[in-house]
Amino acid sequence: MGAFNEIFIYLVQTALTLYMLAMVLRFLLQLVRADFYNPISQFLVKVTNPLVLPVRRVLPGLAGMDLASLLLALLLQMLCIIVLMGLYGLGLPNPLLLLLWSALGLLGLLVNIYFFALLAMIILSWLAPGSGNPAVFLLYQITEPVMAPFRKLLPPMGGMDFSPILVFILINVVQIALRHMAAGVGLHPALVIGL
Repeated sequence: MGAFNEIFIYLVQTALTLYMLAMVLRFLLQLVRADFYNPISQFLVKVTNPLVLPVRRVLPGLAGMDLASLLLALLLQMLCIIVLMGLYGLGLPNPLLLLLWSALGLLGLLVNIYFFALLAMIILSWLAPGSGNPAVFLLYQITEPVMAPFRKLLPPMGGMDFSPILVFILINVVQIALRHMAAGVGLHPALVIGL
């Protein structure tokens, strides 16, 4: 493979990854009922609206979940796999396998979002406690529904919150399980975003 092909594959994969990340974040922010008027939320809505609004006419939300964004993220993952397989000169898998690979990649991406969001919250709690930055507020809104049950299991001790350790352990367990499931269905990690 030449340098031009490798650069082209990288750029295509990056563009699809960023748009899929925006779609997953839109789904996640609506799921946790994050502040809609936050500038970051508004940016994600404006970027994803051209695809979400037409799909939402056919597939409305359900119980506070933005199913249109979730479906579009899954379709973007599938598109990315198809495009990468085509660029690498591989044959297409059967549709059921493609759907399974895409779902595993989406779950992996969601777990990675939580990993980095929690890591950012921990670092920001040391560097800028009580910051009023919109990004910090959104990070808190995303992570708090996951952190709250673990804080009940392991309340703060001596002013230190050790509950993120439990969440990181759970995240690692889920990542290991996803990697083994992906290997079990013959998934090549370079083809799927999130794993």
